[in-house]
Amino acid sequence: MNKNILVAFGGVSPEHEVSVLSAMQAISALEETNYSLIPLYITKSGRWLTGEYLLDLEHYQDLDELVQQAVPCTFSHNEMGKPVLLETEKQGLFSSRQTHSIYAVLPAFHGSEGENGAFQGTCDMYNLPFAGSGIFASSLGMDKVKAKEMCRAHDIPVVDSVDFYESQWEKAQDEILDEIDELGFPVIVKPVNLGSSIGVERADDRESLIEAVETAFRYDANLLVEKAVSPLMEINCSVLGDPEEAQPSVCERPLGKEETLSFEDKYQSDDGGNKGMASADRVIPADIPDELTNKIQDMALTIFKTFRAAGVARLDFLVNAETNELYFNEINTIPGSFSFYLWKESSISIEELMVELIEIARTQHQRKIGRVRSYETNLLSQKAVQGIKGLKNKES
Repeated sequence: MNKNILVAFGGVSPEHEVSVLSAMQAISALEETNYSLIPLYITKSGRWLTGEYLLDLEHYQDLDELVQQAVPCTFSHNEMGKPVLLETEKQGLFSSRQTHSIYAVLPAFHGSEGENGAFQGTCDMYNLPFAGSGIFASSLGMDKVKAKEMCRAHDIPVVDSVDFYESQWEKAQDEILDEIDELGFPVIVKPVNLGSSIGVERADDRESLIEAVETAFRYDANLLVEKAVSPLMEINCSVLGDPEEAQPSVCERPLGKEETLSFEDKYQSDDGGNKGMASADRVIPADIPDELTNKIQDMALTIFKTFRAAGVARLDFLVNAETNELYFNEINTIPGSFSFYLWKESSISIEELMVELIEIARTQHQRKIGRVRSYETNLLSQKAVQGIKGLKNKES
């Protein structure tokens, strides 16, 4: 069997470029394996493209040329009914459309449609094995408000917050500001459905809060304003596995120029950002007490399983540096660089991590298709159809 791995990345998201970096890291890691690698690049306008030209990171410096060289594609079925990647344009006068069987899909999206469950739902509709979390965990992890509500329901500590939509802000700005005042400044303003610290700003008073809110609305119509933890120490931990069996990585303490990490801290360090999240400054393992490390790892596992996540995820925590009070911040169901830099501290290479993600995807898929997925009855039988006709006659 030809083991074609479809690496899917890009997408309509402010985190588009970060996704390309993660995908190139995954492709590089899998080059020496027995898998065949096929890129599925989704442009910033939503076009699906494939082709070998997409396998070279340097080609992304000229996106117009990239689009010209790549081949439009889509999911389809072959003559035997098996899902395939279909190249939708012929490459030459006498060539035919090519199809590629798919062993598994490796999503490398960050943010928006790629990480929020929409693409995962497409894979489900085509009955394709895909790495990482399913629709439920993906959509929950992308929505910071609902993720916090889930944690509160399971007695997992989160910081106090206020959330609102742009329409509510326009109608009741003063009331919302009064509610935020009750949290106490400083506060952190966040788009609800984005990652990579895009649109995230700290506000120390009403004036800077209003400015931060207006900026964040450029990225999302739903915002979250949280009470700032101060003095803040951010600690992250990755989890690998599925809802039934999973393991935590070592912890890391990211370093940034400010108390709250920015996009630049994460992706634009001295190496130019070519290594994605792997280039960010951090302390690994985190220089924190063993008791706090164990508590974070246990909480990370609990949240991972509560959210029904799968594959690899990174869970970010906020810690009061004086009291060691711990709060869940967010879960990244497709973490930047797949958090390989945390797993190599556990003697798991990026190649081994990618292979494990693919095999978890295959196992999860086999579990799903091994169950009864249809019910052998025909509701469109003669009797049922007659009943519908009778109803129609009554209405007329």
